[in-house]
Amino acid sequence: MAGIKRKSVPANKPDVRRAAIETQIEGASSKKRKLTLQPRGPAAGSKSLVKAADDSSDDDGGVDATLSDEEAARFGPSAQERGEAETDSDPIVEADTTEQSGDDDGVSWPSDGDEYDEEAILPPSKATQDQGIEVKVSKATNEEEDRITIGSSSVSDRMADKTLPNAASLSRESHAKQKALAQERKAAKPNADSIARTKKLWERLRRKSHVPRDERKQLVAELFGIITGHVKDFVLKHDSVRVVQTALKYANIDQRKMTASELKGEYRHLAESRYAKFLIGKLLVPSDKDIRDMIVPEFYGHVRRMIKHSEASWILDDVYRGAATPVQKAILLREWYGAEFALFKVKDTAEVTADVASIMAKHPEKKKSVMHALHDLINQCIQKKTTGFTMLHDAMLQYYLNVQQGSTEAIEFLELLKGDEEGDLLKNLAFTKSGSRIVCLALAYGNAKDRKLILRTYKDTIQALAYDIHGHQVLLAAYNVIDDTVLLAKSIFSELVGKEHSSETSQQNLLAATNHLSGRVPLLYPFTGEVKSLLCHDDQKLLKEVHAIRTITSKKDPEVRRKELVNFLSPPLLFLIEKNAQSLISSNLGCYFMTEVLLSCVGDRKPALGTIANLALDDTGADSGVHSSDFARLLKSLVQGGRYNQKTKTLDRSDPPLGFHDMLYPKIQARVVDWAVGGTSFVILALYEARDFSYNDELGKTLRKGKKQIVDAAGAGNRGSQLLLQKLEQ
Repeated sequence: MAGIKRKSVPANKPDVRRAAIETQIEGASSKKRKLTLQPRGPAAGSKSLVKAADDSSDDDGGVDATLSDEEAARFGPSAQERGEAETDSDPIVEADTTEQSGDDDGVSWPSDGDEYDEEAILPPSKATQDQGIEVKVSKATNEEEDRITIGSSSVSDRMADKTLPNAASLSRESHAKQKALAQERKAAKPNADSIARTKKLWERLRRKSHVPRDERKQLVAELFGIITGHVKDFVLKHDSVRVVQTALKYANIDQRKMTASELKGEYRHLAESRYAKFLIGKLLVPSDKDIRDMIVPEFYGHVRRMIKHSEASWILDDVYRGAATPVQKAILLREWYGAEFALFKVKDTAEVTADVASIMAKHPEKKKSVMHALHDLINQCIQKKTTGFTMLHDAMLQYYLNVQQGSTEAIEFLELLKGDEEGDLLKNLAFTKSGSRIVCLALAYGNAKDRKLILRTYKDTIQALAYDIHGHQVLLAAYNVIDDTVLLAKSIFSELVGKEHSSETSQQNLLAATNHLSGRVPLLYPFTGEVKSLLCHDDQKLLKEVHAIRTITSKKDPEVRRKELVNFLSPPLLFLIEKNAQSLISSNLGCYFMTEVLLSCVGDRKPALGTIANLALDDTGADSGVHSSDFARLLKSLVQGGRYNQKTKTLDRSDPPLGFHDMLYPKIQARVVDWAVGGTSFVILALYEARDFSYNDELGKTLRKGKKQIVDAAGAGNRGSQLLLQKLEQ
């Protein structure tokens, strides 16, 4: 039977709600069931007893409920069933409501101004929750009744207290069963007991500082006693291979050779293993010839496959770069040239060469196949982003040296270099011998746009290039071929000397660079040019090759380019000398740096020269760095005002003249004779021979007064005193 239709009333009518639910309240001792309140619409033929919450201003809102059959019988038939029309003039209906009310059933509706009992309002307030009661709202349909638990937190807590211990107990039992099953499976594996024992030994051995030497020897001996004859069973497992590596770390040469012999024939498979590949590195670290010759030949014939393998490629390149002999490297690299070189072995290893030009000279018919195989494998490695391999860089150099410049192949290769959006290829190339040569040749052969793009790739990497033995060659090549010196200053000098060269950070970076064998080269090269005292043999050879190419590809005169670079570098370096001369004179490289900069720079050199002159004597008159032969050589060069030319046997003087002799003499005037008979005798000799020296006559008189001391020093073997004495006697 459908419930009696009642007119909806506001949600804040407490008296009617209490009347509707009084018969549905269950005692606190009855069984409680917590249920989430689901919003439902009224059943067919009925309307909500309480209007929805969105029609009420109360935060708690109303409860959507309808009259059950039992309640309908209690309140009587509705107006529709009696056939009576519902009107707005019904005295029960409030004047301000848009909902229609039912007939007068004896229930008085409170007005808006009445005081309500807050404890009876649905949804229940906190006062109702504290009582821990349940409210059951019956629906007008015959659907299953829902119980809504109000404020039954204490009951829920008691239920949770009963269920949690059971769940925890079940979880512990489940984990115990899983652990026991895992132990059974481990015990069923081959060499389970041996592996377990070796792990315990490894746990002790790996703590190097906590194990005495005698105990370590005993542990290593026991460890080798277990693994000997079973090394292959250990090395292919991620946990036990660590044990073997630790054993090799503390093993003697006989134990290492025994392990290497036992693994013979398996090294290629070990290289492809994620964990066992490190074992090969452990065996090759001491560079034992027998072990090396046992391992490297096993890679022959498999290079093309291994270089594309995610694990084997790394160990293959490590072996190629650090362990293989020149002949072994040539055999490995030749396999890049095609399957023929991998299948057919060279009988006479003394004639083995990986130079493509030499191979083509003997077999011109192989040029097309060799270049095609090289290009394909190089492209595969680049596409896989494995661009850091030395072997790859050597192969790329062989390809680039043997393509016709200006041809389609050369252009495609240059586009391949520039095509890496992240720039990893060019950055990796710059730090290897072959790779840096490739970049230098690309700068030399490329046009202005190519050079700018290549230089942009090295943004934020310039300092790293300057300090690298191969990377600084890229910067030297850029100095020699890029005509836009403003671009060079912005791209290179801004990182080398800093955008704010007077800052403390920039000064410290420059000081570190001046005392670094490679780091000083990019700073000094524009001042010195190609001198042996600055450039090594490889640098000179590469620059000679670049100079031959730039005659075709560059337009600016080399000397004009050099002077423009000097103009950019002079101010920050002069400021460095002025503020840090005391630190620079403490090393040979620092003194050489100051000499070359002051002789060739442009701008105001007097502040820097004055600082060096003041270092000759401190405030107390004691020598300050003068006893250093490097500082004495610096003073001599500055007094002479130029460099000695070995070819012409003359002095190439600075233009304009330094005038350092007039600045130095007043500082050392009181100790001229002492300088003439000591380690700085050549400084006094340079002063005596200097042109336009304002104090020449005064210096001659002082030296003649101390001639006896000079004679004694000359007799003792002081070469500077001997030459000075000859000048005085003329």
